Amino acid sequence: MPDGYTLLMSSPSPLVVSPHLLKTMPYDPQKDLAPVVWIAAVPALMVVHPSIPAKTVPEFIKLAKSKPGQLTYSSSGNGGTGHLAGALFDLGAGTKMIHVPYKGTGPATTALVAGEVTLSFGESIALLPHIKSGRLRALAVTTLKRFPILPDLPTVAETIPGYIAGPWYGILAPAKTPADIVAKLNGAVGSILRMPDIQANLANAGAETKGGSPADLAAQIKDESERWGRVIKAAGIKVE
Repeated sequence: MPDGYTLLMSSPSPLVVSPHLLKTMPYDPQKDLAPVVWIAAVPALMVVHPSIPAKTVPEFIKLAKSKPGQLTYSSSGNGGTGHLAGALFDLGAGTKMIHVPYKGTGPATTALVAGEVTLSFGESIALLPHIKSGRLRALAVTTLKRFPILPDLPTVAETIPGYIAGPWYGILAPAKTPADIVAKLNGAVGSILRMPDIQANLANAGAETKGGSPADLAAQIKDESERWGRVIKAAGIKVE
């Protein structure tokens, strides 16, 4: 119901990925939903099993090019952010890795820790404990800027210009929700996001607080949809 009481908290996949992967969709994200506010972005990390000799992104690219079709990367499933991050990496680096989908972030991370796969592009929240314990080695962060929690860790973009990948979250309402209600919701959530303790909690979890206007979230959805649509087409990604 477009009454301001029916809201959706969404990650990128239903909004900017699924429309390019599914033959039929029961909704159009850009027509049937009204953006309310962009909540946060969560940096993803490029991590490898410690047995892999590469310690930097350039070293990994050199290794991958020497073993085309032999290095593998896990993800939470076909069409997920980890899958697309790997596909984008292949396109930008000129490498050819094998995608190994799992049923969720947990199994994908477990497989990497066990050495079943070479690499993963995963959310910082899930990977940081394994990095700190030495069970995984971080090579880079997938945001354009370095990660404050790991300031010495380079970005993938420092090697592949413009590379950016990772999950983010926003609140949306049904498309016919009155503009004044959307504005009221935006202001209320924005006030919460500006609270120091909320920002601190998000930062401790590895997330970057966003906020802004409904138009900011609308622009994010449009830009991400266009970008991932190009990647999906170029990489030939399909979901059966």
